[in-house]
Amino acid sequence: MNEGDDTEAEATVPTLRMLAWVKNSAAYRLSRKMMTEHELSTAIARKARQKFEGISEAQIKALSLAAVEFGRQMRALDDQSYAEVRVRSSTAAGKSRRVIARKLAEKGVDREIIADALEDTDDFRAALVFARKRAFGPFRRVELDEKRKAKEFSAFARNGFSFEFGSRIMNMSFEEAEELLAELPLG
Repeated sequence: MNEGDDTEAEATVPTLRMLAWVKNSAAYRLSRKMMTEHELSTAIARKARQKFEGISEAQIKALSLAAVEFGRQMRALDDQSYAEVRVRSSTAAGKSRRVIARKLAEKGVDREIIADALEDTDDFRAALVFARKRAFGPFRRVELDEKRKAKEFSAFARNGFSFEFGSRIMNMSFEEAEELLAELPLG
């Protein structure tokens, strides 16, 4: 084995200092907010490039994997739990299934996990919450004209709700909408 092989091996294996840093960094990030495995991996890779001069791509990949494994061991990193929490809070905030699914996919959550988390989501309740937040349909405070009606239907569509839901909500009375919001489960 010559000297060139030795430095090549060193360039692929993270140093002890790097491994200690990755645990501290992962623990800090996960203590501040819930993250997906993809988000943590990306954040660690980005910071490792900034922190360690001359770090190789193999070392960066190893550090990212070590951070994800550390997060799993500490039970602070779980994409299934992350997706379930996001789905519940997003539905309560008036987000549609489509919007929630797209956002979770952007965060690197697996499609099967997304589908599982969205299984019991009620898009109609989310559409009602959306209408209340935007003062649409029965929650409208101004007179309805054609321009306003088109604007409201467009907003429903842009936010991933079907025409059917938009139409149903637009034709409801205020009392009926409030009653439905009280009756329907959150997620």
